[in-house]
Amino acid sequence: MAARLLITGAGTGPGNNLIRSLRTGDPSLFIVGCNADRFFLKNSSAERNYLIPPLTYRALPDVLGRIIEAERVDLVIPTTDQDIRFLSGLRDEFPGRLFLPGKTVIDLCQDKHDLTAFLRARGVPAPVTFPVPAADGIEEVFGRFAPRSRLWCRMRAGSGSIGAIPVKSPEQARGWIRCWEAIRGVPAASFILSEYLPGRDFSCQSLWLDGKLVLVKTCERLSYLGPGNQPSVVSSLGALTKTVFEPEVAEIGAAAVRSLDERVSGAFSVDLKEDADGVPAVTEINAGRLSSGTNIFDLTGKHNMAITYVRLALGEPVDISEEYDAAEGFYMLRDLDAVPAIVHAEELFTGIREVESEGSGGRFPQRMIRKEETRWATSHRRRAR
Repeated sequence: MAARLLITGAGTGPGNNLIRSLRTGDPSLFIVGCNADRFFLKNSSAERNYLIPPLTYRALPDVLGRIIEAERVDLVIPTTDQDIRFLSGLRDEFPGRLFLPGKTVIDLCQDKHDLTAFLRARGVPAPVTFPVPAADGIEEVFGRFAPRSRLWCRMRAGSGSIGAIPVKSPEQARGWIRCWEAIRGVPAASFILSEYLPGRDFSCQSLWLDGKLVLVKTCERLSYLGPGNQPSVVSSLGALTKTVFEPEVAEIGAAAVRSLDERVSGAFSVDLKEDADGVPAVTEINAGRLSSGTNIFDLTGKHNMAITYVRLALGEPVDISEEYDAAEGFYMLRDLDAVPAIVHAEELFTGIREVESEGSGGRFPQRMIRKEETRWATSHRRRAR
């Protein structure tokens, strides 16, 4: 392809993960990185790196324009919601090529309350959600749910499950919100209360062009990064994730994106969680970017999603006959200070010696992998407590 790309957030985990996927898919790519943080930038794996001002700097568009001109950049790829919001507002005057959905779609998806209300009004499964007007008005919001319901309290904007916690009473929710108000200066109106979804946790990543679904993949989160650092334990950042064949998840994820705009284009990462009846419901949509753990979608299956994203953005032909590219049995393990590892279930028995104990019957057969998944997830939850 021989294209030249500019990646924002270079040196961060999401930035380096994206670069890894792109290089694996097409070594001919020339990748330029930029970041406003010198220390993160020093860790960038891009061929060339630029220190840029923060998003609040008024001359930032001119700075980016000079980089794009000097490096002959063909495509700018943002890696955070903040970068997407900033670049989306510049699209009419921005000198570089972007592959983003419309501004109204981005704004909608970055407000979790407005998004869930929008989806439910269009018949897409999403949790019942209400805004918190003030800390003193929480009882009224609780009264809109079934009695003694467990609710999910979180911020209506942001990523990484910031400010998220399960609550069982108005007192718990009020205490949590007032803590954020006092310590972090976050007002109560920044929070929402949602129906608590107890089931499996999925991620559905898809690529679109002019309203047509081009490619979609699905995975299930089995455990989370840093569960002990947040009371919710749950996060959008999976530590152990596996690819799954879940047509219903893919269908609901695609229906959610399709409802946003009949001519929608770009990348969408949809988070879904099963309700009490096992129906996947959309909890969040990251519009305009690939997920921070995109490697599980890029380095498994028939098609590398990151490379497909670039080809669609540059108007190059993409030969995909089946939109749902489901490659079962692959696991991705992420941890701090480690490159994400992706292995197939069969490889879990290669190069590992198991100490046999009395009555164990020797080495675990492959049918025991699911029990190992449960053991892993349970041990992580226990450590989090």
